[in-house]
Amino acid sequence: MKVLVADKMSDRAAEILAARGLRVDVKTGLSADELTKIIGDYDGLVVRSTTKVTAQIIAAGAKLKVIGRAGIGVDTIDVPAATKAGVVVMNTPHGNSVTTAEHTLAMMFSLARHIPDANATTQAGKWEKNKYTGIELYGKTLGVIGCGNIGALVAERALGLKMKVIVYDPFLSDDKASQMGVGKVTLDELLAQADIITLHVPLNEQTRNMINSAAIAKCKKGVRIINCARGGLVDESALRNALDSGQVAGAALDVFSEEPALTNVLFGMPNVICTPHLGASTVEAQENVALQVAEQVADFLLSGAVAHAVNMPALSAEDALRLRPYLRLAADMGAFIGQIMTGDLQQVTIEYSGDIAQLRLAPVTTVALQAILAMHMESVNVVNAQIRAQERGIKVEEIRLNDETDYRSLIKITAKTSNGTRHIAGTIFAQTSARLVNIDGIPVEATPARHMLFIRNEDKPGLVGAVGQTLAGHKINIASFHLGRTSVGGEALALVAVDQVPANDVIKQLGKLPSMIEVHALEFVA
Repeated sequence: MKVLVADKMSDRAAEILAARGLRVDVKTGLSADELTKIIGDYDGLVVRSTTKVTAQIIAAGAKLKVIGRAGIGVDTIDVPAATKAGVVVMNTPHGNSVTTAEHTLAMMFSLARHIPDANATTQAGKWEKNKYTGIELYGKTLGVIGCGNIGALVAERALGLKMKVIVYDPFLSDDKASQMGVGKVTLDELLAQADIITLHVPLNEQTRNMINSAAIAKCKKGVRIINCARGGLVDESALRNALDSGQVAGAALDVFSEEPALTNVLFGMPNVICTPHLGASTVEAQENVALQVAEQVADFLLSGAVAHAVNMPALSAEDALRLRPYLRLAADMGAFIGQIMTGDLQQVTIEYSGDIAQLRLAPVTTVALQAILAMHMESVNVVNAQIRAQERGIKVEEIRLNDETDYRSLIKITAKTSNGTRHIAGTIFAQTSARLVNIDGIPVEATPARHMLFIRNEDKPGLVGAVGQTLAGHKINIASFHLGRTSVGGEALALVAVDQVPANDVIKQLGKLPSMIEVHALEFVA
């Protein structure tokens, strides 16, 4: 498989990919048209923040399976387009966290003590000591918007400076905030209380221009604002007006709405510090993100391991080991129910009982859903299964149950269609062996095989023999025969493992046997 490194980064990235057995090309500075022309030859694409990976480029990547971003932000990648195309998008959220947090602290110190301007005038032969009187950080309130990897590091270091730290993050639990020693507040409360505000959130439609004229008006007079996260979080024109009026005492920006920022409405203002997107620009961070993205892309292409993906559930090596038998079971169950159901799929419900209910279920649910949809849709995989279901109005429900069952772990899938509802349940025996244990309310015990027949019939004598004779007449060998029924004379089923795919005329002949209700030829991944 081939990987293209399209942005400048540490040479170690290409060396790692090659050492793992992948073919690597390093081609930086490509235009969008140039990249579109060649991307079809590659299974993986590695970028930093320069290359814009558009929907057009993704559509041209016929073989593309993964895009690796050496860094945190993925706003230069059309993630929805990648998801629809089944392409995994990965970032490296930890590689430059310390570096960016330290740059935020450096900006805060510089802003508080006027260091850039004081340095420039002193070296110009001026001694303007009184002009550059600053403020202490000790005792000041720092408002951290977004408490992920970087925000949490900034908060930790600010607490070490004896600052009061308040945080706005809808995903931060009260317990975690308490453990960190920070106050969890609403956004309006943070704006009203903070002496210094720093942003650490991604850029999306919810966060774009979140620091605008209305937000600034809610702040303390003389607030200082720092943005080392993403350009576009701060309305730069509104910030300039607030700086002119004195509502904002100073601002420090490492990122801008348009980059490279050769001109900007904030440039030249005496109370503004600007740096050219240096948050991740240290020797250590550059090396770290390059190493991490190379390892992640190689792991995915060679083994399917998923780390730090932004558009599918992560699957660590430890989780993969524990979940592997359940993933295989979920894939078989999904394929089974996808092949026997008819009509338009409306809802998929997956219930987990026993030991498995204590594990990470998102990967298992996604695998089951993908297996169901793959029976009826093209180009569906574990990356885009959820979005393909949403596009078609298919409701997907995941349920953990504490109910006791006859099995140590049990998975039950219910597929509701316009023609009715089908059920299947399965478990794992001896920690590795997948078993189907119930189909549409009829108990059975069968191990999925490469080729199988699913037969539902009235429970009457002679049917098993008739099925055997029919298959023998077409030289189809039976590997195993599993039976189940609701009651004597009630409804019964058979799961028959065979050595080859029965032709359509064989299925039609079986369907005409007395007492037969339905017959399906099933195929499973070996």
